Amino acid sequence: MSRYIAITDIHGELGKLENLLSKIETKPDDIFVFMGDYIDRGPDSKGVIDRVIKQSETHKCIYLIGSHEYAFLHSDDEYFHYLFENYGGPQTVKSYGGFEKIYKTHKDFFDNLKFYYLTDKYLFVHAGINPELPLEKQSERDLVYIRGKFIYSKHNLPQKIIFGHTEFEKPYIDEGKIGIDLGCGKYKNAHLCGLILDENGNEKFILSD
Repeated sequence: MSRYIAITDIHGELGKLENLLSKIETKPDDIFVFMGDYIDRGPDSKGVIDRVIKQSETHKCIYLIGSHEYAFLHSDDEYFHYLFENYGGPQTVKSYGGFEKIYKTHKDFFDNLKFYYLTDKYLFVHAGINPELPLEKQSERDLVYIRGKFIYSKHNLPQKIIFGHTEFEKPYIDEGKIGIDLGCGKYKNAHLCGLILDENGNEKFILSD
């Protein structure tokens, strides 16, 4: 079984991403699962997406969609346009040199983002799931936006759920889930967190400086 390396909520912080990746002693069969929110808030959203794409040159990579990518891709809707404009979107526009250049530059990346990644042991998802519904009936919005209803309830999946979206001061751990968003891009001194899951079920957290 390969190791899974989960990283989420980078939010344009290329320097923290590079620092985190430099601390991970990778193995050839490692699988990176990037769990969304590559863009907005931080200074280099374009650089972050370029870097996570580059990681696929050496390792298998899974790219999930986050709430910020979802808002950007639905920004023709007034509500999602408001979210994009008011939660860090202008920084993304600046890093690409124009709004129209974002999708044009990384069309294939945005078009192929997945809502979740399921293995025998884990479900990787940006925000979480509605614990009242089976996985196949989850709404897109819950997968990228849900918070408390998911975090503070038990779910019925056999897999442990690895999620981001809701920031914590330290990784959130309970019996059925692990949250690894530590506020990178939102708070100046927040760390970017990586979670390494090995074939024996061991969990190791790596933090950027």
